[in-house]
Amino acid sequence: MDLTQPPMNSGMSLGFLSHISSPKNSNWSSKIADDSIAFQIDSRVGDPLNPLPSIPLQLMDQQTENHYYNHGVKVNLNEIEEKDVELQLLGHHMTFKRKREPDSGSGSSSSSSSSKGSRVCSNEMESRRNAVRAWGNQSLQNADPDIFEIMEKEKQRQYKGIELIASENFVCKAVLEALGSHVTNKYSEGMPGARYYGGNQYIDEIENLCCERALAAFGLDSESWGVNVQPYSCTSANFAVYTGLLLPGDRIMGLDTPSGGNTSHGCCLPNGRKVSGASIFFESLSYKVNPHTGYVDYDKLEEKALDFRPKILICGGSSYPREWDYARFRQIADKCGAVLLCDMAQISGLIAAKECASPFEYCDIVTSTTHKSLRGPRGGIIFYRKGPKLRKRGGMLSYQGDATDKYDYEEKINFAVFPALQGGPHNNHIAALAIALKQVATPEYTTYMQQVKKNAQALSSALLKRNCRLVTGGTDNHMLLWDLRNSGKTFEKVCECCHITLNKVTIFDDNGNITPGGVRIGTPAMTSRGCIESDFELMAEFLLRAAQIASSMQKEHGKSLKSFLQGLENNKDIVELRTRVECFATQFAMPGFDG
Repeated sequence: MDLTQPPMNSGMSLGFLSHISSPKNSNWSSKIADDSIAFQIDSRVGDPLNPLPSIPLQLMDQQTENHYYNHGVKVNLNEIEEKDVELQLLGHHMTFKRKREPDSGSGSSSSSSSSKGSRVCSNEMESRRNAVRAWGNQSLQNADPDIFEIMEKEKQRQYKGIELIASENFVCKAVLEALGSHVTNKYSEGMPGARYYGGNQYIDEIENLCCERALAAFGLDSESWGVNVQPYSCTSANFAVYTGLLLPGDRIMGLDTPSGGNTSHGCCLPNGRKVSGASIFFESLSYKVNPHTGYVDYDKLEEKALDFRPKILICGGSSYPREWDYARFRQIADKCGAVLLCDMAQISGLIAAKECASPFEYCDIVTSTTHKSLRGPRGGIIFYRKGPKLRKRGGMLSYQGDATDKYDYEEKINFAVFPALQGGPHNNHIAALAIALKQVATPEYTTYMQQVKKNAQALSSALLKRNCRLVTGGTDNHMLLWDLRNSGKTFEKVCECCHITLNKVTIFDDNGNITPGGVRIGTPAMTSRGCIESDFELMAEFLLRAAQIASSMQKEHGKSLKSFLQGLENNKDIVELRTRVECFATQFAMPGFDG
């Protein structure tokens, strides 16, 4: 039907005008897009001198949604491309042939842009990509030369030195890659399957796999044990246990810090100052080692526990070279009604490899760091009993018949980790931990931990043969404590100048007084570099030479630490020993990077 010709019985006609043919003096034509048209009503009964204005009409494909409604039905113009579009106007059917504008080099018409999902022109998008690459894809060396240079120095220090700090180890390249990976970008507060943010389906897979591997590494049944791998450290893990199970001011009891305990088990200075959150928010009382033997005094421990009645009794420490009597701890915990917590941070690797007694048979909760002997990334982990409660029999735990009485640790501990104490977990750490735990379950890892223990025995024997005094007379694990009395602090400084790292510890002298005269030595890190017993025997010679240098320098400079440190700078004996140490250390491979 031709609407440009008026019907015989009407004095009105309807015409369509494109903007191209619009009068130049029109006040609306410049505002209409290329695909727009106008309609004009021509009335023969109107005033010829004052015609009705033309009204712009814009086709539907100019809309962002790129569709129109025909008889209530939504029609998508993108789907019909070159098909005819039919609609009704004033009761008459009308047909339009939809015109598609070709893309231009610098852009496209709004119709074309809309139909292609608002695609940005290639030049502009490439400019945006380059801007992102400029800051997002730079290497560390280019992005921050200052930090890169310092990190390279640290890399060389690790490679050229002898690492004997019992709390340190070297991770593999796969762990380093996970720690520096894209999963660090994701925020994932909450537990798997119950996150506070979307987009965590793969993060959930990583964390669930990490938990499965954690249980498998220690031979635990998922029906009886649960695990939380989100803590940032073992100190955080311990505090989460206290927060979940206790009220502020409730009592905890752990090994005295000067006896080799950890500050996160409660630590107060002799003047009464509380130096850890565990002591500030909870009431803590410590048990001690026998000052003459260096072993935990279990009889005095039991006597104290029965008087103090702690709600949590803690076994485990930072500087204790002997086995723990978990069965005796279980008996004491049962007598005083305490939850038994083991902090196995130092010896978790040995426990996983069955080279140390396992606390899982006796304890209610077990915490650990994930580095140290476990040889994973820095972080913490919490294992907790779940399911039906166990009956205590002869210091051991066995299942009760009544399955209705169940452990309630899981919900309390998970809530304490988040949201009570932490924010979102470090997903890069959890991914790296999953990698390390996979290695822990291998025969190669067991062989590694056996070598760690052999090396500790070899180092201990070499020092004892040279009349050195060791706390407890030796070791059952990966560490030993060397009693140097009042020369421990200066000895540590000499070792550091010679590229040997270890750390000083407090010990008890013959009269039971606390002195900062000991050093703690561990074997995991250098074992990770491939060292065996004969290598540690040579390290014993380096340590003895450092002790001789420290002793002679102390005689020369007296008790003044400032004067002593000044004497270290150009000491010929130190330069000679450092050269020997570097020649020795650089023979060995370095996990994670080449020398």
